[in-house]
Amino acid sequence: MLSKQEILSVFKETGALLNGHFLLSSGLHSPQYFQCAKVLQYPWHAERLCGEIANYFSDSKVDVVVAPAIGGIVVAQEVGRPLRRRAIFAEREGGKMTLRRGFEIRKGERALVVEDVTTTGGSALEVMNAVREMGGDVVGFGCLVDRSGGKAKFDIPTFSLIKMDVRNYSPEDCPLCQQGIELVKPGSRKISES
Repeated sequence: MLSKQEILSVFKETGALLNGHFLLSSGLHSPQYFQCAKVLQYPWHAERLCGEIANYFSDSKVDVVVAPAIGGIVVAQEVGRPLRRRAIFAEREGGKMTLRRGFEIRKGERALVVEDVTTTGGSALEVMNAVREMGGDVVGFGCLVDRSGGKAKFDIPTFSLIKMDVRNYSPEDCPLCQQGIELVKPGSRKISES
């Protein structure tokens, strides 16, 4: 099992753990951001990190690994590989996570839901609901980073490589704004603070 320091070291080395002033999709501001795609672009890191999730669930009799697109696709693939199980993903269609592209869950199949980073657990819960709607049983949830501060909870076995309680601020109360630090929306161009 990798230590928290080893995991953080890989995230820092690959530029996946960003420090600064970030606008999250929730509208909140944060001094840290996990861009897991930066670490997952290296297959050897993806294999090693996701292998930890696979090891944790190796006795769970998993039939299929399911992830929300896009961030969880590589995670599902790399968790499914050592488990020797199918790896599929759900996509948002009409505002709802659904299985497309001919992916299906057969009645009674045991699904492990995985993703890269969980903040609220909302996307994972939507995938779980999609699996259950197709007659599958969700046997666990795994992620690389749980940055929910303990708020993302599920009624199934869960595992994360690392748990981080990252501060979030409303724009009105953000000390980073008050210090004049430039606000950035990860994955896009810099934005103005208007």
